[in-house]
Amino acid sequence: MAEDWDPIGLQVGSLQKRIKKIMVTLDVIEPVIDEAIREGVDLIFAHHPLIFKPLKKINPDTSYGRTIQKLLKHDITLYAAHTNLDVAVGGVNDLLADKIGMTNTEVLVNRVEDQLKKLVVFVPETHADTVRNALGDAGAGFIGNYSHCSFNTPGTGTFLPNEGTNPHIGEQGTMEYVNEVKIETIFPMSIEKDVMSAMQKSHPYEEVAYDILKLDNKGKTFGIGRIGKPKDDVTVGELAKQLKETFNLQGLRVVGDLDKKVEKIAVSGGEGNDFISNAMFKGADVYISGDIKYHFAHEAWMEGMAIIDAGHNIEKVMIDGVGSILSDWLKSKNSDTEVYLSKAETDPFTFL
Repeated sequence: MAEDWDPIGLQVGSLQKRIKKIMVTLDVIEPVIDEAIREGVDLIFAHHPLIFKPLKKINPDTSYGRTIQKLLKHDITLYAAHTNLDVAVGGVNDLLADKIGMTNTEVLVNRVEDQLKKLVVFVPETHADTVRNALGDAGAGFIGNYSHCSFNTPGTGTFLPNEGTNPHIGEQGTMEYVNEVKIETIFPMSIEKDVMSAMQKSHPYEEVAYDILKLDNKGKTFGIGRIGKPKDDVTVGELAKQLKETFNLQGLRVVGDLDKKVEKIAVSGGEGNDFISNAMFKGADVYISGDIKYHFAHEAWMEGMAIIDAGHNIEKVMIDGVGSILSDWLKSKNSDTEVYLSKAETDPFTFL
């Protein structure tokens, strides 16, 4: 789900390292690394990548070079989830929308479609229910609010077990005729690995006969930003004051009429200049983001849309959000790996 220019994933260290303590942070700067060293952290999960452009040198006389040197010296692995975490359900933009108090939210800018595929698998009648249920439990067959959807056709399967086989049914050298069921079900491409694993584990045959077909049907769409309604009646000025308190901000910048009633809010974490026009097109009364440039603000102002520039650092909501997701996942795996939430201040700006 990441943009193709985005250097997400492993940045420093090894994916084979055993992890006992994970730190979640927004930014990777030297004070954060020092905090990780003090806390005995093995893995840092960050939103903003440390290494954004190809490195030409690592100079420990600079803060950037020392940061990489400290990671390597103390055997700390660094992993980044950036635009993919912006796009993901439950990611940065959903966390921001929830924190702001938005309702009836939808994607602001479509970016990725989770393409639908069809699985056709042939199963002996005796195991059809087992395979169907396994596929449904893995996420296949979801259509709207219905799960475990499939179409089933009875038929006769034939096969001849040759030398070196260990057939579940029949014997080597003898043609077999088996009452089978052709099961057809759909699944989104993002869970293909899970669906295939469920099929293989639940199917009785040594060699499974199946087809995977790409469909023209539209899959679920994911994207940048969210747009929705405010929970309560509010003006632009009142909303700005709420944001200042909610995100514990020293200050923020507002474009437009402070007394304007807000009926629709758009939000995008990080630098949001590229999506102002999308917010206007979808009827937002106010657009909340960070790092808004002067001339982009002019355009919105002249078009009558308000902007609240709350700063890039509001994305720090991902620390608690990702921390909670990781903790729940580790608990489900009966893991004793600890999740630590970074407390280091990473906002470079001070308001006077």
